[in-house]
Amino acid sequence: MTVSAALAVSLSASPASAATVGGVIGWGKQDYAITVPPPNVLSGVSAVSAGSTTVLALQSGAVFAWGANNWGANVVPADAKSGVSQIASGWGHELALKNGKVIAWGNNWYGQTTLPASVSSGVIAISTSNMHSLALKQGGQVVSWGTRTDVPAAAQSGVTAISAGGDHNLVLKNGGVLAWGSNAYGQSTVPAGLSSGVTAISAGFNHSLALKGGRVYAWGQNNYQQATVPDAALSDVVGIDAGYNHNLAFKTNGDIIAWGTNFVGETTLDGVCGPVFAVSAGDNDSFGLKENPGALC
Repeated sequence: MTVSAALAVSLSASPASAATVGGVIGWGKQDYAITVPPPNVLSGVSAVSAGSTTVLALQSGAVFAWGANNWGANVVPADAKSGVSQIASGWGHELALKNGKVIAWGNNWYGQTTLPASVSSGVIAISTSNMHSLALKQGGQVVSWGTRTDVPAAAQSGVTAISAGGDHNLVLKNGGVLAWGSNAYGQSTVPAGLSSGVTAISAGFNHSLALKGGRVYAWGQNNYQQATVPDAALSDVVGIDAGYNHNLAFKTNGDIIAWGTNFVGETTLDGVCGPVFAVSAGDNDSFGLKENPGALC
């Protein structure tokens, strides 16, 4: 959930369009005008990350934020207005990565923005979700802070990708999925067959996703069918993102797939179309990056 950039494997380039910048499109929840991207993010954007009520976009190294401004989540610090390489939006707290250093702002009820000293340098990927965050350091060491600070021995070296969920975590190591944290719904019980060959991971609130051979795998809580993979996501998928209780994926041709909750149209694709080259799922909202966001379906 709400991860950013290729190393965190929620955003991936689409071979169909090979686009690396475009404009933000949004659908679903209308609160705080969150699914109405401001004019300045309709072009030149390289990454988008949806949190609870705030969305981040990355444009030429500068972070832009919109939606609710609870706890100052939309007040981007000066350090994050240039030179940023990755973004991650959480539950009222926000992260950015700049020159190997994590920048954080917003909600700090549980230490989400009180950064460990170890993330001030050498960080290559970031991920956040509900009340905790992950960073991946050079050499493959995972660092965790906020409500969940534990990192198992297996995730202290050799990790290549990270994803923070509601109260659980997923990482990739040697092409296999490792998971830890809450397992009340089986979200940390990795299915057989995902010990190698996995190319992407994404943790939702109480469910998990993985991508292997162009096919999406899902497990954990399934009360809204968020862990029931639709037929369209069983082949040719190149990017995934798990939201609170819904998921987004996109295929080699840039087509969007959405499933799970649909309380406010977050998985309704009427009038929403690709080709996209990135997706991000929030609480009850959905976003994509499209080379030409104004193109009609």
